[in-house]
Amino acid sequence: MGLKKSFFFLSVWCILLSLLLVLLVFFICSTIKSGYPPGGIEIGSDGVIIPLEQPTTAQQRVITLLTYFQWLSCIILPVSGLGVAAVLFYRIKLKKPIKLLQAGTEHIRANDLDFSIPAVSTDELGQICAAFETMRLELLKTNQALWRQAEERKRLNAAFAHDLRNPITVLKGSLKLLRNGTADEQAIDRLESYTLRIEQYVEAMSSIQRIEQMPVRVSEVVARTLRTELEETARLFAPALDIALSVPDMGALQIDHGIFLNVAENLIGNAARFARTKVEITLAIEKDILFLSVVDDGPGFPAGLIKSGPKPFGKVEENSEHFGMGLYSSSLLCQKHGGNLRLENSPAGAITTASIQINFKP
Repeated sequence: MGLKKSFFFLSVWCILLSLLLVLLVFFICSTIKSGYPPGGIEIGSDGVIIPLEQPTTAQQRVITLLTYFQWLSCIILPVSGLGVAAVLFYRIKLKKPIKLLQAGTEHIRANDLDFSIPAVSTDELGQICAAFETMRLELLKTNQALWRQAEERKRLNAAFAHDLRNPITVLKGSLKLLRNGTADEQAIDRLESYTLRIEQYVEAMSSIQRIEQMPVRVSEVVARTLRTELEETARLFAPALDIALSVPDMGALQIDHGIFLNVAENLIGNAARFARTKVEITLAIEKDILFLSVVDDGPGFPAGLIKSGPKPFGKVEENSEHFGMGLYSSSLLCQKHGGNLRLENSPAGAITTASIQINFKP
């Protein structure tokens, strides 16, 4: 029952009860007054005037007080009934929700989101409590996302600084040889190689920053279009491998087309680098999640990578052209689209599964 109906219901019942009490007061007072002499005179049928017994002074005072009490009860009891209705309305409908909202406000003011507001009712205040709980969950989700971003930024900066130590050391040594005039052609080549490597590091860092700032723009994409694009991507990255593609007819999907293609290119490109003979690509939907699975018959992922997940500059092998940023950037893109990236090993190779949320609302 809504607040208006509840207050109206309580008010009507309390006023009706007060009117019954008024009638009871009138009945009791009239009964008491009937026990006293009425006073005055009585005119008989034959016109004879008969004087009645007069009440004493004390009896008259009691009769007057009872009359005042009767009329005062007509005012006091209905007003008291409204007051009781207001008190009952507060205690039944308002007290608990207001207390919960005040406590929730204090928690949020103290930056404490580890609490919950239960559903107290279905009326307007209950809906406000439910909206407050939804707001708390969204704040908690936002704070957790910001915390993860901050931790990921620390992790990225630490990895970047760690991987820069070796190139900087080599550059310092090469510059020292140049200054002393003892540098050979090999030192010049090393200087050029590590300068290019630092440039690639900076470009990788810039690409991660662009991914973090990239907005999610959801649009309608037909599954047939995704199938065609996956075929073209596989043909481009793995022209010499056997490609098995499975994309059922899923109709139109509401996703960020650019994010999907970026993730698909990274996963297919990574699988093509390590596959021996074949790559399997599967697209599937479960509830409101779109899954892209890429399976290769290569050596599989290292146990540490599966346990900790993709890391920035987490190279499987020392190769200046690959910094392990493909899987890491794909993981970031999946998280931006409400999903994640899962790495597994099969008896025949590696399995990479990317999930993104359909109809995602940033």
